[in-house]
Amino acid sequence: MLGESSDNLGAFVRNPDWEPAERESEDVPPSEFRSKSTLTTNPAPGELEYTTADEARDAQARLDEYLADQEGEKLELTLAEALRISQSSSREFQTAEEQYILSAISLLIQRHQFNPQFFNTTTFTTSGDANDGRHDVILDIMNELGVSKNFERGGQVAASWILNASEDLRSGVSDRYTQSSELVLTGAFPLLRGAGLVASEALIQAERNLIYAAREFERFRRELFVEIASDYIRLLQQQASIMNQERRIESLESLLAETVAKAQAGMLRDFDISIAESDLLEAQASLADLKDSYRFSEDTFKIRIGLPVDQAIAVNPLKLDLPDPDITPGEATVRALEYRLDLQNTRDQVLDSRRDVANSRNALLPDLNVNGRVGLPTDPDVDEGGLDFDPDELTYSAGVSLALPLDRVEEELRVRQSIIGLEQQIRAYERERDNVVIQARSAVRGVERARLQLTLAERQVETNRRRQRGQELDRDNVTPQEIVDTQNALLNAENARDQAQADLRVAILDYLLNTGQMRVTDQGSIDSIGGLELMEAQNVGDDESEEINEDDENDGG
Repeated sequence: MLGESSDNLGAFVRNPDWEPAERESEDVPPSEFRSKSTLTTNPAPGELEYTTADEARDAQARLDEYLADQEGEKLELTLAEALRISQSSSREFQTAEEQYILSAISLLIQRHQFNPQFFNTTTFTTSGDANDGRHDVILDIMNELGVSKNFERGGQVAASWILNASEDLRSGVSDRYTQSSELVLTGAFPLLRGAGLVASEALIQAERNLIYAAREFERFRRELFVEIASDYIRLLQQQASIMNQERRIESLESLLAETVAKAQAGMLRDFDISIAESDLLEAQASLADLKDSYRFSEDTFKIRIGLPVDQAIAVNPLKLDLPDPDITPGEATVRALEYRLDLQNTRDQVLDSRRDVANSRNALLPDLNVNGRVGLPTDPDVDEGGLDFDPDELTYSAGVSLALPLDRVEEELRVRQSIIGLEQQIRAYERERDNVVIQARSAVRGVERARLQLTLAERQVETNRRRQRGQELDRDNVTPQEIVDTQNALLNAENARDQAQADLRVAILDYLLNTGQMRVTDQGSIDSIGGLELMEAQNVGDDESEEINEDDENDGG
C-alpha cells in the first residue's frame, strides 16, 4: 500500500522500507516501566565538586588539545555520502518515515472495518431455583459462530450459527440434557441519518491522509536534502575561513619578524613592534574562535545525519556546479503554485472541511432504519436437535423504525463548528498560498542577490590583491600598519567571497525547493530535471584539490 501511494506521486518518489530498530536493552522488567515513581538525580550543593583552575595555565595549549582531531580512523565524508547516511540514520528522517507508515497503518485499520469479520462467542450460565427446599441447578451453554460485514454506505449484515445446550444437574438421567441450534441471518440499514458515504467517513479520511502523508514525506526528503547540503556547504566555508586566517597569521608572523629587524636597525620605531604583535595576537584569538565554531558545527552536523558524535570525519572539498536559473519571479510563482506538495495538501484539506460540514448536516436528519431477521432452527420438539435443521420451522421478521429529530441541539452546534472549521481552513489555504508566492519570488531574488554579492566580492578580492602587490613593490615606504590594514581587508574580502559562493549554492537549492522542482533520488542526490545540467554533487579528488589549493595560494588566498 505504501508502494502504491508513493508511486501515485511519481516513479521518483522513495518507498519507505522500515524495520523496527534493534535496541540493546529491550528486556526491561515490568516493575520499572509500571512503577508509579522514578528516581531523580539532584545532588545537594555540598555534594557537588568544582575544581578551580590555575589562571596562569597555558589556555592556548589546552584549547588546541580540546580542538585536536578525534582519535580513530577518519570517515572520508563527501556530500553524497552524507546525504546517503541521512536517508538511513538521521533521527528526523526516521521519524518522518514512521509518520508515513503510521498513516498507512491507520488506513489498514479503517479498511478492516469494512472487511468480513468472523467471530465466535461462547457463554456459560448457571441458574438455580428453590422449590420446597429442593434446589434445581441448570447449566446453559450457548455458542455463536458467525461473520458480519459492514457496508461503506451504511448498514450491516451478519450470518451466524447459534448452538444452545442445557443440562439440569438435579433431574433424572433421561431428560436432563437438551440441545438445539439455529442458522440466523440479520441485517440493518439506515435510510436517512447515517446513510450514504457518511458511514465511511473515517475510511475516506484515512485514504486521503495516506496521500497527504506521502506528499509530506516527499516534501520532507527534499527539505532535508537542502538542509544537509547547506550545512555541508557551510562547513566548507568555515574550513576556507580557517585556512584564510592561518595564511594571515603566517603573514603577520613574517611581518613581525621584519618589523623587529627594521626597528633594531633604526628604520622603524619600537611601538611599530607592538602594533605588529597586537595584530598577531588578535589573529590568533580569531583563529581559535573559528576552530571552536567549526568543531561545534561539525559535531552538530554528525548528529543531524545520524553519525556518532565520537566518529572522526574529514569533510572533503566540494565542486558543486549549480548553474543559475534564468527565470522571472512570475514564472517561478506559477511553478510553485502548481508543484508544491505542501500547498496541494492544504488545498485538499479544504475539501475535507467541506465534507465535514455535509456530514454534520446529515446528523440533523431523522433516524429511519430498516431491519430484518431470518432464522432456520432445528426441530424444537426434539431434545437433541444436532444439525437437523427443519425448514418447516423457518422464522423471519422485518421492520422499520423511525426516530423523529426532537432534540438535535448538539448536532446543530456541531454544524456551526464545522462551518467555522471550513472558514478557518480556507484562510489557512489562502495564507499558505500567499506564503508560497512570497517564497518563490524571494528565492528568485535570492539567486540574483547572491550572484551580485559574489561578483562584487570577487572584484573586492582582486582589488585588495593589487593593493597588496603594490605595497610589496614599495616595501620600504610602507608602514607595518598599512600592511596590516591591507591584509585585514584582503582577508575580509576572501571570507566575503567564500560566503557569497556558499550563499549562491544554497540560494539555487532554495529556489528548486521553494518552487517545488527539487527531485531527490533514493540515495539522496539531486535527480535529473529538464534544463539542469548538473545532476549530482561531486567532491573534489586529491589531485584536483591540490590544484585548487595551489591556485588559491598563487592568487594570494
